[in-house]
Amino acid sequence: MSQNEHDSGDKIQFDTPKQVITLLALTALVPIVIIVLVTQFITNMRSVDKDSAAMAPDAVAKRLKPVGEVAFADAASVAAIAATPGAPAGKAAGAVAASAAAAGKDGKKIYDSSCAVCHGAGVAGAPKLGDKAAWAPRIKAGAGALYASALKGKGAMPAKGGNAALDDTGVKAAVDYLVGAAK
Repeated sequence: MSQNEHDSGDKIQFDTPKQVITLLALTALVPIVIIVLVTQFITNMRSVDKDSAAMAPDAVAKRLKPVGEVAFADAASVAAIAATPGAPAGKAAGAVAASAAAAGKDGKKIYDSSCAVCHGAGVAGAPKLGDKAAWAPRIKAGAGALYASALKGKGAMPAKGGNAALDDTGVKAAVDYLVGAAK
């Protein structure tokens, strides 16, 4: 066998220059056509008519409006808000006022609503409700130190247990409840 017979099976042979030009044209054009088609598909996937009613500023603002509002306030702030014209009326202001008023009256309710999450399970080293051994050194430090820790925060515990709506009297009532349960 000659050398040419072995090589003929491994190579693509073109009979005419027209075949070579056609192959080169397809090799260059096919990727370009694919890129153009993909680009057109992506850019036309979601065309927005900026003059439509859905794109009006008030319609956009309505879609972006938050579902709810969070308010942290004490009783004095609630009274000041309620006294201002155009203040949030109804349930939201009433609920804040009621929670602030209740906070000053009952240590157990305050504990249940603000303190039980951490002090019930001992989260981040918080002494558990009724754990005499954990509360003993704290009680020995005195009520003033306990009140200061609860009001200003200490370690992982935020000021007022994270409930800024509580007044100082309410925080002290919750501390008294916790101390009473540990004695």
